[in-house]
Amino acid sequence: MIALSDTDSAGIAREFMRARSRAGSPAMGMVMTMVVVADEDDADRAMEMAREASHEHPARVLGVILGDARGDSQVDAQVGTGSGWAGETALIRLTGEVAKHPESVVLPLLLPDSPVAVWWPTDPPADPSTDPLGVLAQRRITDSANVSRGKTRALLGQCHAYTPGNTDLAWTRLTPWRGLLAAALDQHPLKVTAATVVGERGNPSADLLVAWLHNRLKVEVARKISAGPGLTAVELETREGPIRISRPDGRLATYSSPGHPDRPIALRRRDVHELLAEELRRLDEDDVYASVAKSLSKSGAR
Repeated sequence: MIALSDTDSAGIAREFMRARSRAGSPAMGMVMTMVVVADEDDADRAMEMAREASHEHPARVLGVILGDARGDSQVDAQVGTGSGWAGETALIRLTGEVAKHPESVVLPLLLPDSPVAVWWPTDPPADPSTDPLGVLAQRRITDSANVSRGKTRALLGQCHAYTPGNTDLAWTRLTPWRGLLAAALDQHPLKVTAATVVGERGNPSADLLVAWLHNRLKVEVARKISAGPGLTAVELETREGPIRISRPDGRLATYSSPGHPDRPIALRRRDVHELLAEELRRLDEDDVYASVAKSLSKSGAR
């Protein structure tokens, strides 16, 4: 990594060119630009997750740390390639007046004719689609489960501000659960009369799953509290008995259904880089999430 002090967008772009030449790869093989907006304390961890996700989606990754907006503008950066990155990376620190206008630094560094994704690993803006960096992106990724305080309030805020292209990793965490529940009802085509979701207090994924089940099954869905980790159980009531998926340890689940013996199912809690990689596979609108977000925004998390 090459450190640049008191630089600008042109200086960072020139260092990208020099880094590619030193690596013997003058051509760009990257498919997107990913912008990671983090604070100083979380930047290293966030960039590590972005690096792992870039193995599946080679990208120019721009980490942006917004510092104190008082005083004279200054742009400092660390730029490089290699070291486990599938593309190019720059960690950019903005202080002074320029911290109020991060898009002025980031916009010239976006790859031409390729999509842009912006990820806020911790506290997102109230409305990502109107954020100065969010307006540059086709995909805006937040994580209500990782905000500093008020996870349920943060989730409801993101649902209320939903715009096509927005998504939340609390929703992405539900992909295996939704797949198992859909498969269970394919195997047992029974009418569901009620449902229960069990998870940690304030777990945004549990609230989203309640809304999804209510939307799809048109039944009342109870929300119960457990010690975690995360989601621990889902139960669907039918006339022939309950269909239940229970995961008390965050790794292995037990699947129970009427007339069949219980069986174990791998249901590991996934790392953030795996969730990021899943979200970056599609850049169009997630219609199901849009419907769930709209529903949750109207009703509130129970």
